[in-house]
Amino acid sequence: MKINNIFDKLPDLEEGTVWLAGAGPGNIGLLSLLTLKALGQADVIIYDALVGQEIIDLAHKNAVLEYAGKRGGKASALQADISERLVEHARTGKRVLRLKGGDPLVFGRGGEEARILVKANIPFRIVPGITAGIGGLAYAGIPLTDRHTNSAVTFLTGHGEDGGLSKDIDWDALAKSSPVIVIYMALNRIELMCEQFLKSGRLPNETVAVISKATTDAQVVIETTLSNAAEDVRKAEIVAPAMIVLGENVKLRTGLDWLGAMEGKILNADLSSIIPQGKKQ
Repeated sequence: MKINNIFDKLPDLEEGTVWLAGAGPGNIGLLSLLTLKALGQADVIIYDALVGQEIIDLAHKNAVLEYAGKRGGKASALQADISERLVEHARTGKRVLRLKGGDPLVFGRGGEEARILVKANIPFRIVPGITAGIGGLAYAGIPLTDRHTNSAVTFLTGHGEDGGLSKDIDWDALAKSSPVIVIYMALNRIELMCEQFLKSGRLPNETVAVISKATTDAQVVIETTLSNAAEDVRKAEIVAPAMIVLGENVKLRTGLDWLGAMEGKILNADLSSIIPQGKKQ
């Protein structure tokens, strides 16, 4: 199939329908083909703050752009109002693209919006996107899983409803059971987060990475430890959006930081100094 014919093989964003689509973690090259096609067909695009301007610039020239916000600590439209707008636009026959950073169903409230569309009898499609917990780690050179370190991983949000940590998480059980933990939206709670993991039994010298503005030209990655993470983040002046990664996998970055290698960093693929004795190789 020729590249120019690919869009002809994909479904169209029809009038009176809504696509709930993920824009990926930030890099324009990580958009899906379906999302790219929808950007060119949508009459209305309701987008979140984490969707970069480069991606918005791909919209059809006559598309109506509506900013929804949805970024911690910043002004945002109410979730109920966003859902209502989706229904209103679709009922007038508009082709509606609801564009979210990352994946719409990973801490993106896409499921809530989809349920409103179901109640309103509005046809919709969910278009997955690369979530930051996958794309961001890949761009940082940190494997999400590796047979030498882990066969399980946990994604969680550091954003509790009362401004603290999430209360529906069994922190002690999580600390004991998950070798690798990827935390979204936790930058302004990193001190609380680290204190909780230490209290729940994780070691002070456990490796931690903090990835800011993942996959973009402004990406910054710092490697630290659980006991030093909060202070190191302050010193490095790390800004949101950012995610935190705990676990032995962070150590593998010494051999897999491919972006660093492009800038001259010497990589070390020898695992003998990284993997604890007794681990299968």
